[in-house]
Amino acid sequence: MTEHRPRGLHGQTVEALASRILSDEWGEGTVLDLPALREELDISLTALREALKVLAAKGMIDARQKRGTFVQPRDRWNMLDTDVMRWQTAAADDPGLLDELTEVRTVVEPAAARIAAERASEEDLESLREALADMAAADDAEASVQADLAFHRRLMGATHNNFLMRMERVIAIGLAERDKLVHGASAAEDPVPSHRKVFDAIVAGDPVAAEQAMLALVTKSRDDLAKAQRNS
Repeated sequence: MTEHRPRGLHGQTVEALASRILSDEWGEGTVLDLPALREELDISLTALREALKVLAAKGMIDARQKRGTFVQPRDRWNMLDTDVMRWQTAAADDPGLLDELTEVRTVVEPAAARIAAERASEEDLESLREALADMAAADDAEASVQADLAFHRRLMGATHNNFLMRMERVIAIGLAERDKLVHGASAAEDPVPSHRKVFDAIVAGDPVAAEQAMLALVTKSRDDLAKAQRNS
């Protein structure tokens, strides 16, 4: 996955505050000293409050009269928010987080492949075909990862289900973090054959075969991740 670099003072402030929460420097219930933070970060109180609004919208903090601004319990966070997922995967040394993302993939992607086999348009098929071609042509790990991500995102789009299409954010982050570990641990196997089986089943309009092919792909992905985690 391409390294994320926050843009501008606002983005940098949001990232700096989030990192303190994710690192447990500010644990659940910690009340933030806004004047001290403003002085430490050398920003205006308005700029600080704007950054805090972003974290509040993501469920990471809240503000109450007489209590002030405080860190929310993790179960209040918007776990499907792209930034929250990215921050957690970047900060966590607990492999359980990746395991949970893999479980989500195992539940969602085979079903998505089945639905895509029933609903994919010619435009969807061409988009998937292009991603598969890019995967075959990739000459380094980064290009392979990006083509892999594109294939899975486009497959979710081919379901034409607005809720499943939103799940592509979870799928993409879980897949990207898995790929970083697997590629870092050893030479990755050619991903094209397993993805081609899914694609061919979707082209054939065979929901059962598409579901089975995707389940096999995700199961192999899960096993590769477990092996990489053991060797890391």
